[in-house]
Amino acid sequence: MPLHNIHDAKKYLSRLLRQVAAGEIITITKAGKPIAKIIPYDAPPPDRIRRIGFIPDLVIPPGFDEMDATVADLF
Repeated sequence: MPLHNIHDAKKYLSRLLRQVAAGEIITITKAGKPIAKIIPYDAPPPDRIRRIGFIPDLVIPPGFDEMDATVADLF
């Protein structure tokens, strides 16, 4: 994953966008620290595991945020 500072990103935006369109991921840095990532628009979303706190074995199960219909009727 190539790194480009803000100045280069502004100067060569068209070239960087062509690289992204070809499937490359570009990282923009400020003072040597990554601040943004340019990815292809149709790239699949990253697989993220939702964790509870800092304990690695505790994860939020799928559907945790969904409310049951019987509970929703109470409101």
